[in-house]
Amino acid sequence: MELLALLGMEAWSLGSYISYVLPFLFLLLVVLLRLYGQGSDIWTLQSCPVDLTGKTAVVTGANSGIGKAVSCELARRGARVVLACRRLPQGQKALEDIQKATGSKELLLRELDLSSIASIRSFSQKLLQEEPHIHLLVNNAGISEGLLEASSARVVNVSSFRHKFGFVDEQHLVGAGRPLSSNQPYDCSKLLQVLFTKELAQRLQRTGVTVNSVDPGIVKTDIMKNHSWLLRSIFWLLSVFFKTPAQGAIPVLYLSLAEELDNISGKYFTSNCNLTLPAKPAQDPEVAFSLWNTSARLTNLEKMAKKE
Repeated sequence: MELLALLGMEAWSLGSYISYVLPFLFLLLVVLLRLYGQGSDIWTLQSCPVDLTGKTAVVTGANSGIGKAVSCELARRGARVVLACRRLPQGQKALEDIQKATGSKELLLRELDLSSIASIRSFSQKLLQEEPHIHLLVNNAGISEGLLEASSARVVNVSSFRHKFGFVDEQHLVGAGRPLSSNQPYDCSKLLQVLFTKELAQRLQRTGVTVNSVDPGIVKTDIMKNHSWLLRSIFWLLSVFFKTPAQGAIPVLYLSLAEELDNISGKYFTSNCNLTLPAKPAQDPEVAFSLWNTSARLTNLEKMAKKE
């Protein structure tokens, strides 16, 4: 009986921890992060007069969340916006929503699966045939020479503060390397993204194309849809403290629009639009150079460059 009572108490304690203590700890963490991240806003959409009429922007993942919010603002400012989406039905719904909100007739929906090299190449080839001048690329995995045809252009990579928890193991690029825990694939990919941004900026010096990365903050999106019900529930409970997609789009739009960033490249910005240094591993130029070369080899970009 005592053993059963003890087991029952342990089970109750574990259940209580999961039901009450864990959410509280997550809540406390989020509040602290929000308080830590508060700072004076240096830029607002209302203060930015930039008109994008005649400009072409490409936004990946434009069917929801930050991508949709960014696309909507760019369209509102007169840009021709290419919505690059993995799922066309959801993309079509987003296009209709943006049209309704902005009245824009300059919206194009194109299919793009960033997990497929074949899809990326097909998308790029078709895009360059349709849009030879691309002025803004948001959240894409690479860059094409079509950007260089414009007098000036920007590439904005949406990263995360969680890049500081990642590490670099190039074996992961080929499905090998040491095992990763549930959060590490995201953390490591964001670290690689910041390193890629740094190296790409070096290679595009004196071309008129700038490349920067930014942390949008903690945003309520569908990023948790593939996680367990427990984590989804906790995320939902805490989401009242998160940014909306429109709020998360602000730092991304800052890098996309702010005139004072015309010649700034290879930098990392916080969710408050502040220029800062990324985590120390993301500052290593040798690692960035090696990552670039490995990625180019794995995607056959070296052979494509030689043909051109």
